[in-house]
Amino acid sequence: MKPLSKEFEETLENIDITKIPPEEEPNRQYYFIKKMREIIKQEEEMLGRPLTCKSVCIGCQMNARDSEKLLGILNEIGYHETDSEEADFVLYNTCTVRENANLRVYGRLGHLNSLKRKNPHMVIALCGCMMQEPQVVEKITSSYRFVDIIFGTHNIFKLAELIFQRKVSQKMVVDIWPDTEKIVEELPSDRKYPFKSGVNIMFGCNNFCSYCIVPYVRGRERSRKPEDIVQEIRQMVQDGVKEVMLLGQNVNSYGKNLDPRITFAQLLRQIEEIDGLERIRFMTSHPKDLSDELIQVMAESKKICRHLHLPLQSGSSRILKIMNRKYDKEQYLALVDRIRQAIPDISLTTDIIVGFPGETEEDFEDTMDVVRRVRYDSAFTFIYSKRTGTPAAAMENQVPPEVVKPRFDRLLKEVQQIASQVCSRDLGTVQKALVEEMDDHDDSMVTGRLSNNIMVHFPGDASLIGEIVPVKLTESHGFYYMGVRAEE
Repeated sequence: MKPLSKEFEETLENIDITKIPPEEEPNRQYYFIKKMREIIKQEEEMLGRPLTCKSVCIGCQMNARDSEKLLGILNEIGYHETDSEEADFVLYNTCTVRENANLRVYGRLGHLNSLKRKNPHMVIALCGCMMQEPQVVEKITSSYRFVDIIFGTHNIFKLAELIFQRKVSQKMVVDIWPDTEKIVEELPSDRKYPFKSGVNIMFGCNNFCSYCIVPYVRGRERSRKPEDIVQEIRQMVQDGVKEVMLLGQNVNSYGKNLDPRITFAQLLRQIEEIDGLERIRFMTSHPKDLSDELIQVMAESKKICRHLHLPLQSGSSRILKIMNRKYDKEQYLALVDRIRQAIPDISLTTDIIVGFPGETEEDFEDTMDVVRRVRYDSAFTFIYSKRTGTPAAAMENQVPPEVVKPRFDRLLKEVQQIASQVCSRDLGTVQKALVEEMDDHDDSMVTGRLSNNIMVHFPGDASLIGEIVPVKLTESHGFYYMGVRAEE
């Protein structure tokens, strides 16, 4: 078990678990964390061994951040993390953006059932976006009765309480909230990296792009109070964090539901003032909400990284309208021009869907035109696939695979050719890199991330991990650099 702060332990010490649990959060969850510590300890004494847990995360960076919180709670109640699914507690934090993510979970459940037969103490929990779909929950509760706990995206903070309910009742626990206004963040978290971390600044989405399931499973937009965000980052910096990634489905619309209103740009200014914080990243930005104020703040900042992920989805104004993206091709290109004029060294990346219903060759050529004009550093390219529950899934004129695949291949080739040229622009210069890990292929090398999000590999040892060091970029390999450490 990884201990939390002295203040957290003192808080737990003052909670009386012989009384009924408090109603207010997060004290209610502190109560169940303390309660579960006793139960886990008793089980360990009975079995004569530590209890283990395995957490599996599928999906986006929001899911990854949620999984850090879930694992933090599991650690605090007494489970010991393992790499094996032959654990006493197995948790799948699911994604549902694409159908194959659901199929992957169903595929793993059969294997977990066989493991559970060997270990009657095993607890299987499913959470995340997939669990927000009623038909999924119905299928699991009827066909996968061995699953112990099912919960969604809105109440992950309740994990300790849900485990307690399962231990006491010995019955399947299903706790799905259709939506919520509640935000509970003051709970344990087990960060993957001690020197960088994601920070949720908002939850949910109001955009309802016609191909996307996210608003239905993540709910409406809810922004955290700026003072809570700033305080959380200050605490992270005290704990050694140098870089934060501000997370939200659409960070550019941050603060619209707060009173008083605050813009994302204003929040960034506050975070910039935090002593000891060296780097700020954020995602995802919706083009329709990216303001000139934000561009100015990025241009003036000493800490905001020179990287912006700006999803395009399609270069066709006609398709963008059907997608409900609320911008057209020319507006997107004008936005890119304003960004590049203010921040010439910005690295732009994007998302592109090929084969959206009704897409013609002319529409696709509009996408290729934007790719050639913007010249992205990289692009996540996807072949459109129906997502049940979205308007696009019911649209006519679904584009056949034999048409989509050649388009996708053409796009991918164009993106890769451009990226290999664009990503070599800093060759020969000295750039600062945050060293993240040892190189996968050479134990005499380390891997660092530049401000523009491109990776660099250079000679070094484990003592550099977590440090920001100057590196001379000596070779460009398209999507990454080789380099040597430079003098400060």
